[in-house]
Amino acid sequence: MKFSKVLLAVGLLAMATPAFAQTALDAVKQAGVLRIGTEGTYAPFTFHDASGALVGFDVEIGRAIAAQLGVEPEFVEGPWDGLIAGIDANRYDVVINQVGINADRQAKYDFSEPYIASKAALVVRGDNTDITGFEALAGKKSAQSLTSNFGRLAEGYGATLVGTEGFDQSIALVLQGRADATINDSLSYLDFKKQQPDADVKVVATAPDADFSGVLLAKGKPELLAAINDALTTIKADGTYAEISQKYFGEDVSQ
Repeated sequence: MKFSKVLLAVGLLAMATPAFAQTALDAVKQAGVLRIGTEGTYAPFTFHDASGALVGFDVEIGRAIAAQLGVEPEFVEGPWDGLIAGIDANRYDVVINQVGINADRQAKYDFSEPYIASKAALVVRGDNTDITGFEALAGKKSAQSLTSNFGRLAEGYGATLVGTEGFDQSIALVLQGRADATINDSLSYLDFKKQQPDADVKVVATAPDADFSGVLLAKGKPELLAAINDALTTIKADGTYAEISQKYFGEDVSQ
């Protein structure tokens, strides 16, 4: 009788003691890999070099984060249109692909602390002395993608738009003197100057407000999110981030 009571007591205790659920961070560490969703077609952030290897700023940031977590990075490539949806399908643990932090995305997903900033940059030819700031665009020609936010910004300052198909064409028109300026992404400009340092263009002004990108992951994974933020803090403090940033942009692009 006493033996059966002891068994009953042990059984009741086991029922009353909750099992500890495995966290997303535990799962990553147990698997030994951090699965990272990325495009692989978006230079200089995530692309394939001449040898076919996956490289880029975001790729190296992903590798550095995985190293801090003590696991290997496993990159899963896919087109942008379905990249974020891959989180819902559990194809990967995070997306590292210049995903801008905005309210709509934050309503459904979590983001790390920002790891890169982009600003609107006003670019002119090297010998241009007339345009020194955004206000000086009034009455000038600005090479822009007509439906872009940058195009609307240029119009807001009174510029006449010269339509283009993107950054490269906009810069070409400025160099040719067919446009006085272009407002474009500061990161695209830095990448361009890294590739073509002798190009006779310069930035004369940048917008005060920046757009930030972060590591995207599903909600409800606080331990993994905290570990990623800790990793970002560490690689910024130990110089790893600065080294990657200098390699791809020639300066610190964290803010």
